[in-house]
Amino acid sequence: MTRYAFLGPSGTFTEEALLRLGVSDLEAITCASIEDVFAAVEQGSAEGGIVPIENSVEGSVNATLDALAFDSTLTIHREIVLDINHALIAEPGATIDEIEIVASHPHATAQCRRWLAHNLPGRSIAAANSTAEAVRRAVSEPGVAAVGTRLAAELHGGELLAEAIQDYRDNKTRFVVIGRSIAERTGDDKTTLALFMYEDRPGALLMILSEFAYGNINLTKIQSRPTKRALGEYMFFVDLQGHSDDPEVALALECLRLKLREVKVLGSYARAR
Repeated sequence: MTRYAFLGPSGTFTEEALLRLGVSDLEAITCASIEDVFAAVEQGSAEGGIVPIENSVEGSVNATLDALAFDSTLTIHREIVLDINHALIAEPGATIDEIEIVASHPHATAQCRRWLAHNLPGRSIAAANSTAEAVRRAVSEPGVAAVGTRLAAELHGGELLAEAIQDYRDNKTRFVVIGRSIAERTGDDKTTLALFMYEDRPGALLMILSEFAYGNINLTKIQSRPTKRALGEYMFFVDLQGHSDDPEVALALECLRLKLREVKVLGSYARAR
């Protein structure tokens, strides 16, 4: 039995992504937060974990990025991209006019911002650790609706008040499988990095980008985040095409390690198709 931790309870988009792994002897371990997923893998209660890392509408999931960069030695082993279709869910028999509170994970309600403003103006928005947790609350509490999945409604006895309420139809979320060590090369890989500078100075970002340009390495994402050490001090997350064992990528990383305080490889893994 292969144990994987995921952001629960049952019925989250993360669980749907987990089922896409195609693991025949899967034992799913539910966790209350992204941080708990990392802890389950680090402590050995799960061989791997799966967490959201980026949404096409709302951008990066900072809890996942920060765990990878600052709090953990785990790395990304694989990515899965999932189409995201949100539904408005409440207790059986409820009507949309009775809804006073909309609960969900902040990323989910943000992806439905315009729909909620148009169809449920003035309602309070309540944060939950996951969409499925919000569905469980909505089913048990009159006047509360959740933004969640059809699967969560089926599992927890909810009723769909509206479907496909996301503001953008081509809404996708990228999930990553986390584990120990670096995945082997497949020939169609991505690498995710965390880059820390010694100090902020003119041309620092240009210097970083130049190393990749010299190696003819395509960057698919670059994002700055606070280092959490001092106000105004930032680091960079970078996604690039290629594996850290590819000669051109390895050379670029070697050159950057001579110029930066730290170059942390957060994972080299097969690209989602």
